Amino acid sequence: MSKANQFLKCEKDKYGKIFVAINYAIDNISPFLDKDILNRRKYVSKISTLKKYIDLIEAAQGELDTGGFLNKLKSDKYISLLEDYKNDNLESLFQLEKCSTCQCLNCTSDCKFDSCLGCKSGSKIVNCDKKKINITRHDSFSLNLTNDKTGESDRYTVLAVLQDVQLDRKYIIIENTLSKEKFILYYYPGISEDSYGEISDAEEFDFIVSTFQSIEE
Repeated sequence: MSKANQFLKCEKDKYGKIFVAINYAIDNISPFLDKDILNRRKYVSKISTLKKYIDLIEAAQGELDTGGFLNKLKSDKYISLLEDYKNDNLESLFQLEKCSTCQCLNCTSDCKFDSCLGCKSGSKIVNCDKKKINITRHDSFSLNLTNDKTGESDRYTVLAVLQDVQLDRKYIIIENTLSKEKFILYYYPGISEDSYGEISDAEEFDFIVSTFQSIEE
């Protein structure tokens, strides 16, 4: 198999599965959700981007399948076009990959959580009880916070964000990139800047710890 054929096959296999999963979900949940609510789902607004990418893949495959030197040159142009399109829409395609395995994908519950409205790029909800709490994991969410002991700025990786709709609170679990020490804080997302707070209630703290550990097991 040529390098071009291999590239096209891998791309179609990967993104074809994502497209089928998302399209199937949209068909399933559409009868049960108000149109405005459905359109808030990130994958609904971005699915056309994925559809165009798959169309480009299939067009390039068609050029290769017909054979001939000139068609090989055409396929090279298609592959170049594919790579340009993918680079231009990388964030959307990456998010759709996350959406395809997100807990929100097939959900028709009367959602009280932030859902897609609170979702950062490269994130997905990995656990949701549909009543009280959900957990969001991130691929590339990090932040700098000042260490109260040293007064210096430390870098932290965000392991998860939890939302408790019954208490109307959010929690963030972070890990120091150097010491690997973990912290759990109240999380207050802002328009221009996020803020954080210490959890003083031991029972509340333990509940967040146990909830997070449940997805780590």
